Amino acid sequence: MYIGENKTVVLISSFKSYLQNMGYSKSTCYMLPDCIKGFFEHSKKSYSQITPKEIHDFYHYLQTRPHKLKAGALSEQYINHHVYALRTFFNWLEETGQIQYNPISVLKFKSPESNHRQPLTQSEIKQLFASCTNQKETALLHLFYSCGLRRSEAVTLNTNDIHFKQQILYVREGKGAKRRAVPMPQKVSKELENYYLEERINARAKDDEAFMLNILGMRLSGDCFNRLLKTILERTEIKKEITLHHLRHSIATHLLESGLSIESVRDFLGHGHLETTQIYAKVSQKQLQKL
Repeated sequence: MYIGENKTVVLISSFKSYLQNMGYSKSTCYMLPDCIKGFFEHSKKSYSQITPKEIHDFYHYLQTRPHKLKAGALSEQYINHHVYALRTFFNWLEETGQIQYNPISVLKFKSPESNHRQPLTQSEIKQLFASCTNQKETALLHLFYSCGLRRSEAVTLNTNDIHFKQQILYVREGKGAKRRAVPMPQKVSKELENYYLEERINARAKDDEAFMLNILGMRLSGDCFNRLLKTILERTEIKKEITLHHLRHSIATHLLESGLSIESVRDFLGHGHLETTQIYAKVSQKQLQKL
């Protein structure tokens, strides 16, 4: 036990409550406090004793620490999650007056390399839709491609978040506590409504709120979404690896190619900055010159 451990446990609990009150997603409210817990277990100091050195040492420890679940080292993305958690945590302490000096404010860390995810072509998107054999599969493609949802957003989507007549889908728990309204074309709204009125009702829902259900009538998990997409993909002639996020990336690219402004695409995706939108969408030099 290190000095101030009990106080640190209480502090992390307060930090988690802060994240929940700010509207961060459930996964973020779990992940960030868990990262902070790991940091204090490594430093063995109370929060008031932390200096840039302890944070710097922890960062290098993560780079050499083996993965607990599989062979090899930790990924850059995983390490970056810890850096994000530490920044959020110490910024919160500073803003609430619990520390006078923010030890992470003077540190800079390497940004994780982009995975250069390539968007699908519109022809490939058509192949995916043509390969659907039921309304659930079609609904999945509309949520991730036509509506540009993140996986966590689709998992938490409830029936009362979709207004079919108004052709609006509301994201209540977006990344970074951002909420947004997503406009839907009439065809998209109608096909989501068809799933809701026909296939979903026949699923004998045990979860009355969830929009997408599994065969047991419970909320469809992120892993189930992944498996369902893989099943659709296997019926096509597309050979490259495709994830749910490829669909979100693809709609952003296609909207930009059709002439929609990058600001509008940013709002559609729920990004806070144009730079983030440029990572997800392949923007031509001509479009960038218009900014």
